[in-house]
Amino acid sequence: MPFAVFILGFLIFSQTTSEFMVAGIMPSLSEEFGVSIAAVGYLISAYAVGMVIGGPILTIGLLKVSLKKALLALTIVFLIGQMIGAIAPNYEVMMVARIITGIASSASIGTSMAIAFQLVQPQSRGRAASIVLGGLMIATAAGLPFAMLFDLYLGWRFSFWAIVVLVFLAAILIQFFIPSIVSKEQKTVSVRKELGSFKNYRLWAAYMTNLFIIGATFAAFSYFTPILTNLTGFSLEIVPFILGIYGVATIVGNIIVGRLADLHMMPTLTVGLFILTAALILFGFFVEIPVISIITVIVIGLVGVSMNPAMSARVISVSNTGTLVATVNNSIINLGILIGSSVGGLTIDAGYGLTSPLWVGTIMAIIGLITLLPVIRGKSPSLHANKEIKINR
Repeated sequence: MPFAVFILGFLIFSQTTSEFMVAGIMPSLSEEFGVSIAAVGYLISAYAVGMVIGGPILTIGLLKVSLKKALLALTIVFLIGQMIGAIAPNYEVMMVARIITGIASSASIGTSMAIAFQLVQPQSRGRAASIVLGGLMIATAAGLPFAMLFDLYLGWRFSFWAIVVLVFLAAILIQFFIPSIVSKEQKTVSVRKELGSFKNYRLWAAYMTNLFIIGATFAAFSYFTPILTNLTGFSLEIVPFILGIYGVATIVGNIIVGRLADLHMMPTLTVGLFILTAALILFGFFVEIPVISIITVIVIGLVGVSMNPAMSARVISVSNTGTLVATVNNSIINLGILIGSSVGGLTIDAGYGLTSPLWVGTIMAIIGLITLLPVIRGKSPSLHANKEIKINR
C-alpha cells in the first residue's frame, strides 16, 4: 500500500476518535452540562446528523475542486468545529460543534476513500478500504480509551484539544505526502453523472444493509459505558480497558474482513451479520455476568464496524468509486448510527432500562439479515455479476 493510504487512515482515526469518544465520557458531559445520559447520547446522534445531511451537500459543492484541496478544506472545517466543542460553555453550543464536525468528517471519509481507490489497483481496493477505515477501528482501540483516561485525570476538554492536535498533524501530512496527481480526474467530474449513479437499485440495496449493520452495532456501542458500569458492575476506571479490548477486536476484524472482502464479499457480510445478531442477543440476556459481557463486547467488535471493508466493496461492485457514492455510503452508515443511538436513548428514556439498546440493536441486525435474503437466494443481479467476474478470472 502507498504511504499516502496510511496517512488517510490516520486522518480518519483522528476524526472518528472525536465521534466515538462521547460514548466514553458520557458521565462527565452529563455532569458538566446538567443533562441526562440519554441527552449526551444525542450528541452522538448530532454528529451523525451532520454526516448524513451535510456530508453529501458539502461533497457536491467540492466536486470541481481537486481531491487534495477538498480534503484540506474539509480538515480545516473539522478543526473549527472541534475547537468550538472544546470551549463549549453549554449543551447547545456543544450540539452545534458536533454537527459541524460531523459534516466535515463525512465528506472527509468519502474524499479519503476516493483518493485511496485511485492510488491502488482495482483488485486491491478492499485492502485499501480496510487501511483507510482501519483508522476508525484504531479510534475505538486506542483513541476512545485514551480520551476516557484524559477525561478521568485531565478533564474532558483536554480530550477535545488532543483531537485538535491530531487532526492538525494529519493536515500537515496530507499537504506534504498526498500526491497531487490523484486529483487530476476531478477536473472532468460531472455532477449530473455522479447523481446518475443513484438510479441503481442495487446500490440502494447495499446501502440499506450497511445502515442496519452499523445501526445495530451503535445501538449497543453508544451505551457500553453505562451498561458495563450500572448493570455488569465494572468500575468506571476499568471500562476504558474493556473498550480498548473492543477496539483491538475491531482492528483484528477489519484486517480479516479486508482480506476477505475482494473475493468473498457476500459470505463475509452474511456470516458476520449473523454472528453480530447472536452476540447482541447473548449480551441482552446475560448482561449481569461479567465474563459473558466481555466476550460479547469482543464479538461485537469483531463483526460490527469491522464489516466496513466488505460493505464498501459491495458498494463499489454495484456502482463506482466516485467521491459522492463513497460519501453517501458514509452518510447512510451514519444514518444507521443516528437511528441506533437515538432509538436506544429513547427506549432508555421511556423506562425500558439500560438493556433496551441491546434489543434495539438485535432488531436492526435481524432486519439487516432480511435485506440480504434476495442476494443469498441468488435473485440479485449483483450476485450473478460477481460470479461472472470470478469465472472470467
